[in-house]
Amino acid sequence: MSHKILLVEDDTAISDMVKGQFMKEGFEVVPAFDGEEALAVFASGTFDLILLDLMLPKLDGMEFLKIIREKSMVPVLIMSAKDGDLDKALGLGFGADDYIAKPFSMIELTARVKAAIRRATHYSRTVQKQEASVMAAGELTLDLDNFSLHKRGEEVKLTAKEFQILKLFISHPNRVYTKAQIYSLVWEEDYYGDENVINVHMRRLREKIEDDPSSPTYIKTLWGIGYKLGEF
Repeated sequence: MSHKILLVEDDTAISDMVKGQFMKEGFEVVPAFDGEEALAVFASGTFDLILLDLMLPKLDGMEFLKIIREKSMVPVLIMSAKDGDLDKALGLGFGADDYIAKPFSMIELTARVKAAIRRATHYSRTVQKQEASVMAAGELTLDLDNFSLHKRGEEVKLTAKEFQILKLFISHPNRVYTKAQIYSLVWEEDYYGDENVINVHMRRLREKIEDDPSSPTYIKTLWGIGYKLGEF
């Protein structure tokens, strides 16, 4: 089965080059040349991955990403000539799965795309199996049926919000979440910048699940951006 890619790139030369490469690899590629066209194309079909330039006319790449993340967790790989660490971090913080700086080699881009699709496919199958029963990360086992957490076989008492926060991270192990995203997804309310609410819950959760809360391994802080699950 061929995979379908939405290619969002306003430079026609780059778009044609990338499209030609992935079509040779057996992918179906649908190009879009500005943010508004990309939204319309995305709404009209189902895609396995989005290749996204950040500097787009009409609607920039970051705004496009924020909009689609409200309705889809499709893998997104950012392509950008702005290769500073801040730009990379910001892109990942808004829900991108990977980042490649221009100019890039087609060999590397192809490898990154295949890896992202492979991760997403594996994760989808894993979650389908786990949703009915348990999820795990390191020595933590989260029982979704009984709303309970065990660490090394010992039960750890969590509040409802702590449970939902931990479930969010374990459900999306490669995702970086801003405080605003955590609040909107767990509290299901608009976030108005009250960082203290998130800070308190994260501190209490870490005190319960980490061996050393001051040096966490389960929920990592990306300073100035947000949080992500540690690697196990």
